[in-house]
Amino acid sequence: MSRASTYDALLLVSFGGPEGPDDVIPFLENVTRGRNIPRERLEQVGEHYHLFGGVSPINRQCRELKAAIEADFAAHGLDLPVYWGNRNWDPYLADTVRRMKDDGIRHAAAFVTSAYSGYSTNDQYMEDIARARAQVPDAPLIDKLPVYCLRPGFVDPYVDAVRDALAELPADATRRLVFTAHSVPLSQPGREDYVAELNEVARRVAGRAVPGGPWTLAYQSRSGPPSQPWLEPDIVDHLESLDAEGVTAVAVAPIGFVSDHMEVEYDLDIEAAGRAAKLGMAFARARTPYTDPRFVALPRELLLEDGAR
Repeated sequence: MSRASTYDALLLVSFGGPEGPDDVIPFLENVTRGRNIPRERLEQVGEHYHLFGGVSPINRQCRELKAAIEADFAAHGLDLPVYWGNRNWDPYLADTVRRMKDDGIRHAAAFVTSAYSGYSTNDQYMEDIARARAQVPDAPLIDKLPVYCLRPGFVDPYVDAVRDALAELPADATRRLVFTAHSVPLSQPGREDYVAELNEVARRVAGRAVPGGPWTLAYQSRSGPPSQPWLEPDIVDHLESLDAEGVTAVAVAPIGFVSDHMEVEYDLDIEAAGRAAKLGMAFARARTPYTDPRFVALPRELLLEDGAR
């Protein structure tokens, strides 16, 4: 029996982001609640958003992904409504769960816009779902669909995206392919599984996009205090090292992400690209899967699989 027969809805779960200048600091307060982050630091990070008018692209991207999933379901005869809720901004997950309950939903599957194992990429979303359900009396049951980073619907779009990015670089350059993902503290539970999956995705993508070519894995978007060790190397520092090795062109593939949200647009398209420009290094950034039809099909494919939940 497929999972689809068990459920009466799909819930798209994401991180959330501000949709105007007045949202930026309240959003960052939500993200950092309980971590005692100074207001000055929030304002510094807020400037990243203000460069884009105070709007994160992630909510727009979730609306478009939701619409694409609905169209995919309809095209394949899968009659399930699709809902959407966020961890840190409207539509908040608890509000969405309340609406699902009011609509008569009893048992939903959750597809999270995070492809990997680990605490912040998997377990924390399960905690978010449990917390949201606890706020809604008689809430529907919600099961998170399996981690999907090694599925063709995630890997295959990156293969094409890396090929395209490499094609943007000068043919006579000394080129390097660099994969990136969000850094996490070395002490974070599940960090080993996260790193192992990232390396396996990178190996599979590189093996098809540039067989035998050199590649490295770097990290981005670190947010902890300097005294706390996080996964390294940072992408900007790594570009410095590659320059010292004689690399003159780099293609960066953000395999830790499913769409071009703020940490891709700022940390890579502004910070990393800016450092590459200062180094005289050609720079190309691979697109994320986002609404690639192969990625959009993943929720349906996971739902139609046989096996226990």
